[in-house]
Amino acid sequence: MRNAKVPLVEFLSGSDIAAIVEEAKYLLRETGVFVENEDALRLLKDAGAEFDAERKRMLIPPELVEKSLTTCPHRIEIFDRQGNLALDLSGNNTYFDPGSAALKVFDFEKGTSRLPTVDDVVNLARLTDALPHIRAQSTAVVPSDIPQAISDRFRLYVALHCSTKPVITGTFVKESFAVMKDMLVAVRGSEDALKAKPLAIFDACPSPPLKWSDLTCQSLIDCSKTGIPAELVSMPLSGATSPVTLAGSLVQHTAENLSGIVIHQIACPGSPIIYGGSPAFFDMRKGTTPMGAIETMMIDCAYSQIGKSFGVPIHAYMGLSDSRTVDYQAGLESGLGAVLAMLAGINVVSGVGMMEFEKCQSLEKLFLDNDICGMAYRLRNGITVSDETLARDVFKEATLSASFLKSKHTLNWFKKEGFFPSAGIDRSDETGDNPTTALERASVEVKRILETHSVLPLPEHVSSHLKRIADRDLEAYGIKREWKL
Repeated sequence: MRNAKVPLVEFLSGSDIAAIVEEAKYLLRETGVFVENEDALRLLKDAGAEFDAERKRMLIPPELVEKSLTTCPHRIEIFDRQGNLALDLSGNNTYFDPGSAALKVFDFEKGTSRLPTVDDVVNLARLTDALPHIRAQSTAVVPSDIPQAISDRFRLYVALHCSTKPVITGTFVKESFAVMKDMLVAVRGSEDALKAKPLAIFDACPSPPLKWSDLTCQSLIDCSKTGIPAELVSMPLSGATSPVTLAGSLVQHTAENLSGIVIHQIACPGSPIIYGGSPAFFDMRKGTTPMGAIETMMIDCAYSQIGKSFGVPIHAYMGLSDSRTVDYQAGLESGLGAVLAMLAGINVVSGVGMMEFEKCQSLEKLFLDNDICGMAYRLRNGITVSDETLARDVFKEATLSASFLKSKHTLNWFKKEGFFPSAGIDRSDETGDNPTTALERASVEVKRILETHSVLPLPEHVSSHLKRIADRDLEAYGIKREWKL
């Protein structure tokens, strides 16, 4: 028996990759990066980088880049709340999550977006927990009814209560990392247990072009020293904050990722780090950053090749749309992005459920995107060829009745061979009283899931510990409301 090998999407030749990497190293050596964080500056200087006082930039030699790459793990394992392996970030394994951090949610009843509340954070986490093809959750929206200074850690508090899946998250302020780490340790039981079985990935986003803020540097250093996986999210905008050519944007993206790897690895060599981003091909007509543009997806797939040449796990924002509602455009852009991400072998794919240039999350779109992800997984599995699937003996039996429907072979294989989507996808040949649009069907299904899905509860002592951590923050801002998690 063999499974047909699904070909990977490749936009760059080996010589293309080598040329882009060489230019990125030249850029780091000659132009350098602007670094705000004092600890990062000290680490870079001690490791052999040179500070250009006139331009206030750190010049990173190629030797330091190469040395840092040699200590990066080639495989990162992420575990769920129960300690089971959930994400094997190696090779061409692919996993989807909703992405972070939208400032709006789509309101189906009103047909437009609005500011999110804690209730939306809860519903998104619970829905993600129920959707089988979205393998990780994320702190997907920023609640408007929680102060900004503590919203990053409050989102994590909700996520840990409302889903068993691992979390993609990040900090908004430097002080939050310690609090968020304490929450993760509370679930795992100890710092050593958390390091052995990571439960979360922390995003760190450089500012284009070639700048590392105080916050993002600190996040990299904190993750490195604690062993919590860090995820680089480089965001060049072709023609706006990076060269307009795709190759030029790839050079900048590569340089920003490599500089992040250097900072991270000199803080603690061997700590887990993911090579990633959220670039976009800037739309000069509209002044927008379309994540659904085919050029954006080409950049994503190409930098995946570059990151794989370094032997590190890959992340990208794909499977999302720029549409303001759940419509044809949303399906087109999300489906194309998810399939390309799967065929590029990108390990962590963020953004399902997202709309409006990463600004909005939709529960209905997230539900429908789960089917897109399921179809992408079916595509990756390929076509099984064996004596049994070639069905030689079945033809003799079925041709007598001119039908294969009652064949034992059909009963044995139809669930293995086919992917059967949810009720959000209409394959019936008559309308009846059922909702007629995918968005309407998704709304019905989302309500059903939120009413019926039961999340495995945390142990009481863990839940109480997490509540004490969150209550300290809430009380400091005079917030006394109780949320049902």
